[in-house]
Amino acid sequence: MNTMIDRLIEKMTLEEKIGQLNLISIPYISTGPIASKNEIKDIENGLVGGVFNSYTPDVLCKIQKLAVKSTRLHIPLIFGLDVIHGHRTIFPIPLGISCSWDMTWIQRSAQVAAQEASADGLHWTFSPMVDIARDPRWGRIAEGAGEDAYLGSQIAKVMVKGYQGNDLAKNNTIMACVKHFALYGAVEGGREYNTVDMSRIRMYQDYLPYVFIYFTLLR
Repeated sequence: MNTMIDRLIEKMTLEEKIGQLNLISIPYISTGPIASKNEIKDIENGLVGGVFNSYTPDVLCKIQKLAVKSTRLHIPLIFGLDVIHGHRTIFPIPLGISCSWDMTWIQRSAQVAAQEASADGLHWTFSPMVDIARDPRWGRIAEGAGEDAYLGSQIAKVMVKGYQGNDLAKNNTIMACVKHFALYGAVEGGREYNTVDMSRIRMYQDYLPYVFIYFTLLR
């Protein structure tokens, strides 16, 4: 596999390599399968690496055929979606399910979500969210486990395990994406994408433990 990938990379132009970093949104989940002519052209020219916000096998199959049949190197796309608290089966929001402290069932909910998302043609979920959220004005507080770094880190561990299993090559698994950047959830006034102002001590004591726990998952 590595040899094949190395040979493929050798054949790619710089523009095609940059294109593999391009994740575009085709918002099927909100408005129907709307893809602009420019997006379709970019996919056909091998300038897209993945698609966000589309799902169901029929929709993804149509998009995938554009990439595999039309591009010079026939590289398939990666499909991602915010599978936050279930996919077809809906579980309590992360802020709610964290109140259970039941890691077995939290992991199981991630496994079910991965099975359903994989069956729909998805490869990647943007979950779990590991931001420490201590300001209820921030609108994304529901996506995480709340204010406690220890609880959030334990939930992140089991959710990643639930999504990915022991081998991503197997069916019924999807890639997890632990988000966001450190301190993202500590925005001033609870306003999304706002500035963050805090001391170094508070950063290391309250917020970075989440990040350190995540890196232990990679070892």
